[in-house]
Amino acid sequence: MIRNRTRNTTIATTVEIANDPGASMKGLLGRREFPQGEALIIRHCQSIHMFFMKFPIDAIFCNDQDKVVGLCKDIKPFHLSPIFFKALYVIELPTGTITTSNTQIGDQVEI
Repeated sequence: MIRNRTRNTTIATTVEIANDPGASMKGLLGRREFPQGEALIIRHCQSIHMFFMKFPIDAIFCNDQDKVVGLCKDIKPFHLSPIFFKALYVIELPTGTITTSNTQIGDQVEI
């Protein structure tokens, strides 16, 4: 589970972690859907690409203290996110999750 401790909201109830370089490179590629409540965490990540993706996503970039340092809402297929140099990892989420969890820059997340 991933929670936004600052806002006392749930970000995701089901979490997958890309633990190796192959899983990190693949990310969500090949999936046809990304149900609400799910999340994919990619470690050592400061930006993402959406090449060959089939659906848009939200992305929350966090630093080594689990604070939100970057937000990308509704990133469309074949687009790139900005680079968040302070980020250690990214949480990829279904579109709309940032809004429904009211997540903002500086918030503290808990995994």
